[in-house]
Amino acid sequence: MIAMTAATACTHTVGGVAERARHAVPDRDRSYGYVDDRCGLLQDDSLKELLGASSLVKPFSGAVCQYVLSTDSGVVDVVFTWFDKGSIDRERDVAVAHDARLTDKTVVRHPAFLAQRPDTPNACSATAAAGSGVLTWWVQFRQSAGDACSAAETLLTATLSADS
Repeated sequence: MIAMTAATACTHTVGGVAERARHAVPDRDRSYGYVDDRCGLLQDDSLKELLGASSLVKPFSGAVCQYVLSTDSGVVDVVFTWFDKGSIDRERDVAVAHDARLTDKTVVRHPAFLAQRPDTPNACSATAAAGSGVLTWWVQFRQSAGDACSAAETLLTATLSADS
C-alpha cells in the first residue's frame, strides 16, 4: 500500500512599490563632533597627510570646521560638518535641490553619497549617516583639477574608520 500526500500552497499578493532596504548605521551612539581640537575625529596632521598638503590653516572649528591646505598643485579648501540630529535624506534633498549629481556609496558600512555640481567640477562633498546624525566632508581644489570626490571620500573613510 502506497500513501500519497498532497501539499497545497497559497499565495498572497500585496500592493506597493519595492524599495531597497535601508541599513541602520553601525555606530548609533558615536559622536563625530569637535573634541580635543579634532574635527570628525581627525587630527590636523592626518588631514595634511591624507591630502598631501605641506601646510594647513584652520580658520574655524566647531560644528563646522574649515581648513585651507597648501599642496604642490595649489590651495585646497575643506569643510567638515557634523549634525548630531541630522539625516542623510535631508542632506540628499538639499544636494538635489542644488542640482548636484549624486553617487550612492557605502563607506565603512555606512550609507553615504557623493555630491558634485556640474558648474563646480573642482568641488565635491561626501556625506554619510553616522552616529545619531549625518557628517559631510566638502573639498574644493582652487587652482587644479584634482579629484575632489576622491579626496572627500578619503576624508569620510578616515573619519568613519577613526578610533574615538
